[in-house]
Amino acid sequence: MSLFKCLFERLKAGFGDRGGNFAMALAVLLPAIMVCAGGAIDLSMAHRDKVKMQGALDAAVLSAAPLSGNTAREQLVGSMLKGNGLAATTGTGTTGSVIFAVTTNSDNSLTATARKDYKTSFLGMVGINKFTISVSSTAIASTASTSTSSGACIYVLGNTSQAILINSGANVRSTACEVHEQSVANPAFIMNSGATISTKKFCVKGTQYIKNGGTLTNLQVGCAAASDPFAGALTEPADTNTCTTSNTMNGPTSTVPAGVDCSVTFNGTQTITFSPGLHIVKGTMIINSGSTVIANGVTFYFPDPWSYIQFNGGVTFTGSAPTTGTYKGLFMYEKTSNATYNTNKTNLVFNGTNGETINGIIYLPNRNVTYNSTSNATSNLTLVVNTLIMNASNWLVEPYTAASPLSTSSASTGTRLVR
Repeated sequence: MSLFKCLFERLKAGFGDRGGNFAMALAVLLPAIMVCAGGAIDLSMAHRDKVKMQGALDAAVLSAAPLSGNTAREQLVGSMLKGNGLAATTGTGTTGSVIFAVTTNSDNSLTATARKDYKTSFLGMVGINKFTISVSSTAIASTASTSTSSGACIYVLGNTSQAILINSGANVRSTACEVHEQSVANPAFIMNSGATISTKKFCVKGTQYIKNGGTLTNLQVGCAAASDPFAGALTEPADTNTCTTSNTMNGPTSTVPAGVDCSVTFNGTQTITFSPGLHIVKGTMIINSGSTVIANGVTFYFPDPWSYIQFNGGVTFTGSAPTTGTYKGLFMYEKTSNATYNTNKTNLVFNGTNGETINGIIYLPNRNVTYNSTSNATSNLTLVVNTLIMNASNWLVEPYTAASPLSTSSASTGTRLVR
């Protein structure tokens, strides 16, 4: 009910058609005015919390649906909710916490529910101290095509000195992911003390490197490193000068429709939801510290070397690629059909320091990528870059084996939201 409608109803009920002293009427109705206005604020803030919780739950069930067993699914859903700033727990919780439940259905789809009590700031004046926000999401793992690529999930293509730089504090763990580096320079890579890289294989084409300490498992030098698995094979969208979103976006929440995003800045700390579909990023997209980003069923495309997304640290990022359509499997990629563009090797920094989970292919063969991030859950991805710097981070990564733009079989699974 709007403020004016609320006020009118109280006037009508209290005074009918009779005149009266306006000041007295206002004094009588002032508490009602405060309740109506404050109630609108409470409802708006509760709606914001519900949108954030729905996005986090959608991302969680998409990641958990391919897992086997309800226990494993429940653990991942809980972990991802916590990673998105929601203090998730099963069973009975206290006011403010998120209570969630996970159910494996007869068709092996996964349904998760989450609820929390929103503590009101104004409605308490009329005895409404809290109300419950609840959301639900269901995802199913379905048969999808697989990529023809090797066991690698991280490809470093640059034939330059220290094409991989592993600094102190880097912590990368995987059971199935292989790192393949093309450099034969001296040194091909540098690893400093205080780092741990534990992957299925760390394959380097060159033989010369510098290792100043740390733990590096399954290193193979002089190895037949896998080449670019997607070279010349990806569909590139047509160039366009029409902007769907541009300039600045303000407020506690922003929803970005699919289309062309031209030099967009998200002011302040926001919850930013990218609608499913293709997002062509032209210019710089700036996401400020403390923001939460939800990008499920999304493909980010950079049409030139100077377009990129800038994460200003402290960002919680959850994203997944589409599992069907022209851009299936592609979460982030760049234009490579322009020979001039390919000579420009530009920088891109991932600063998802409050948590990052990505499912999909990141194809940036002309980017020098720096990774400063914490993963609260396992990212399933294929990463192709020119060079790679791993700084202080905690990165759990496994190969992305769902829908791929290069497909030859239907042995693996993709996931989709059912409702």
